[in-house]
Amino acid sequence: MTLRQVQVVGAGLAGCEAAWQLACRDVPVTLTEMKPVQMSPAHHLPTLSELVCSNSLRAARLENAVGLLKEEMRRLGSLIIDCADQSALPAGGALAVDREQFSRLVTQRIDAHPLISRVCARADAIPDDELVIVATGPLTDSTFFDAINSALGTTPLHFFDAAAPIVEADSVDMSIAFRQSRYGRGGDDYINCPLDEAEYDAFWQALTSARTADVHDFDRRQIFEGCMPIEIMAARGRDTIRFGPLKPVGLTDPRTGREPYACVQLRQDNHAASLYNLVGFQTRLAFPEQQRVFRLIPGLEQAVFVRYGVMHRNTYLPSPQVLDADYSVRQREGLYFAGQITGVEGYVESAASGLVAGWQAALQYSGLSRPERLARLPGNQTVIGSLGDYISDERIRHFQPMNANFGLVADLEEKGRIKKEVRLRLMIERSLARIDQLAAEDHLRSRFVHKSDGISMHPEPYNNV
Repeated sequence: MTLRQVQVVGAGLAGCEAAWQLACRDVPVTLTEMKPVQMSPAHHLPTLSELVCSNSLRAARLENAVGLLKEEMRRLGSLIIDCADQSALPAGGALAVDREQFSRLVTQRIDAHPLISRVCARADAIPDDELVIVATGPLTDSTFFDAINSALGTTPLHFFDAAAPIVEADSVDMSIAFRQSRYGRGGDDYINCPLDEAEYDAFWQALTSARTADVHDFDRRQIFEGCMPIEIMAARGRDTIRFGPLKPVGLTDPRTGREPYACVQLRQDNHAASLYNLVGFQTRLAFPEQQRVFRLIPGLEQAVFVRYGVMHRNTYLPSPQVLDADYSVRQREGLYFAGQITGVEGYVESAASGLVAGWQAALQYSGLSRPERLARLPGNQTVIGSLGDYISDERIRHFQPMNANFGLVADLEEKGRIKKEVRLRLMIERSLARIDQLAAEDHLRSRFVHKSDGISMHPEPYNNV
């Protein structure tokens, strides 16, 4: 039977990446997204692939697993990474983006592709089409999640996630704060607010005694460690945050010529450099308490908050019970999931899962069987492949969301003692060699390059960097 199209539900990073990968392999796609008619608690923009933080894409260096993951995705023709690179902001060793420009670029590219039809509608059931990718995100509402649970026969899991506040740059007192990147990496990309010991003690006392907002079903045991609220981290001990988000190492206060006792960093949040977010300050403090406590930070006494920190519940599948490494449902041929709903944690990881799911669905559209498709996966010698292996590992009994990390990647086969930096370099080279091999063998991918200003032929292989 000839398939007509693939249905992708959800146009966040995972859904847009999946739709792009399909369309660039000449597969017609219908992309269904409820925005802007209906918005989730985390949505503020009418455009697609919305980020909550300018640094949501995290580290850029290959020696960091998420940095290597981004390079793997570049070489596989990722829409999300391409748009991120085009909207990048100064951020030292990180890939930070202007969130509005990034979202606008993704939307323009999706809408310009002739094989992608975008439908603005709320989905209350999984489509009956033979090929479907569900990428509705960790805030999938109860009606659709009931449909998912009914289809899979599962009980969803959940944890709590948080976002940091954003302030106007002009409201920061630069007679106290100073511009500098840690260890001088990346120029003067960060605004730093130094604290002496007395100032730190006053801030810590206020933070640990501040009133928190009520969050439905909140349980601190369900917090994802990668987005730990600052007040909960602080409650673990007086110096916990001083060795965490407030660590002063690699910074020099120009007023004293010395390393501060503690330091709060602010990162640029838009291209105009008019907004900055408080790095590591995810929080569930009540809004008035955020203003009171965070204004105790030297340099932020008159800070104007354009967005307060928020916290919300994220829901994900017990993926090892139901999904294969290509994010397809084992017991229902043609149904895939992508994004944080699968248990990959982080925006880059979410987009990576969409890339794999879209690519694999395109292979199924072309007629390949499940064993043939699975044989073409990147595998655990790559970061992108190791994430799929993790969420599909049936041996896991207590499944938790996972960021990209080298602990998931297969170790080298070479025996004997190898220096850590040499081992890491060899793992990076091995990963990129595997990715380049897959890209070269991907004969389905169109030689068209789709851009926001139109479509043009590209004479070179798409995997060139």
